Amino acid sequence: QLHLVESGGGLVQPGGSLKLSCATSGFTLDYGAIGWFRQAPGKEREGVSCLSKYIIRHNPSLRGRFTITRDDAKNTVFLRMDNLSSEDTAVYYCAARPGPCPDNVRETSGYDFWGQGTQVTVAS
Repeated sequence: QLHLVESGGGLVQPGGSLKLSCATSGFTLDYGAIGWFRQAPGKEREGVSCLSKYIIRHNPSLRGRFTITRDDAKNTVFLRMDNLSSEDTAVYYCAARPGPCPDNVRETSGYDFWGQGTQVTVAS
């Protein structure tokens, strides 16, 4: 059974940074991809970043502020977010899908397993 658990969310001031974690079990990046998504109040869920064995993609709207990395020993994928603003306030989710990252990192389809989400609030 595949499980995903996000952690690391919280309250951060504008301009600050956070590092989210997605701990996985029953999953390997050799055969699938992990995507990070976010959903702000009143908005649709959108793809943020994706990592698979040979591919890393980020939503272009992030302007290089987010970095996705992996620690295979811990079966964990991280999302580091820098220079945060109030527009980044959302619930952040990680999800797993078979195969590599999709060409369009924004798409939410194709992900079979989702974590419960972690709240990120950017406010002074």
